[in-house]
Amino acid sequence: MSYTPGIGGDPAQLAQRISSNIQKITQCSVEIQRSLNQLGTPQDSPELRQQLQQKQQYTNQLAKDTDKYIKEFGSLPTTPSEQRQRKIQKDRLVAEFTTSLTNFQKVQRQAAEREKEFVARVRASSRVSGSFSEDVSKEKNLVSWESPAQPQVQVQDEEITEDDLRLIHERESSIRQLEADIMDINEIFKDLGMMIHEQGDVIDSIEANVENAEVHVQQANQQLSRAADYQRKSRKTLCIIVLILVIGVVIIGAIVWGLKS
Repeated sequence: MSYTPGIGGDPAQLAQRISSNIQKITQCSVEIQRSLNQLGTPQDSPELRQQLQQKQQYTNQLAKDTDKYIKEFGSLPTTPSEQRQRKIQKDRLVAEFTTSLTNFQKVQRQAAEREKEFVARVRASSRVSGSFSEDVSKEKNLVSWESPAQPQVQVQDEEITEDDLRLIHERESSIRQLEADIMDINEIFKDLGMMIHEQGDVIDSIEANVENAEVHVQQANQQLSRAADYQRKSRKTLCIIVLILVIGVVIIGAIVWGLKS
């Protein structure tokens, strides 16, 4: 599988491709785990190990492609009305991708351990210690100096040794590839960590804005409360003034009425 930048710049198609890859990674991890469980059993074979290695490399490439797709998805331009929905969609894809990667890296590490155990068993059964090629070279030198009665046995031992050497080289090559793949996944985890950190900064900014808004609302409420108090006091003062005026008018009216009487 190869990475095709852009996918037409369509966010819907890009999100669909990301989701599809995540599902494939999850399914491949299950298949790899199933194959790992067959190692060391009657079903174990060179073909099984080869298929296992191919499946691991394919899944590793899927993970790298998906990482690129998510980066591209996050960099697509959005309108203000689409921004919130796009962020929610990206957060969901990042979370699902992180989960699938975690499961994949788990089976990767198991595969590396199985390969190391296999190499250790081959070395032990072949009485190999240190550099195996040096032991083979020494055995070849011994063959050339042995008596004529021994060559057949020594040649047979050398053939077994060469076969063991081939197995060791194959498995060690597989181990190196697995370790490189694990490092690739670690780099992807770093990318995801940066994305999550950036999302955290956005969330912190939103929370800060919300807190500021709450402060402003509280201040507004306090101002409204003070205004209400002023209004009540003003209304009370006005009522007192009106009452005084009414009383004054009554008194003046009474005086005028008394003078006329």
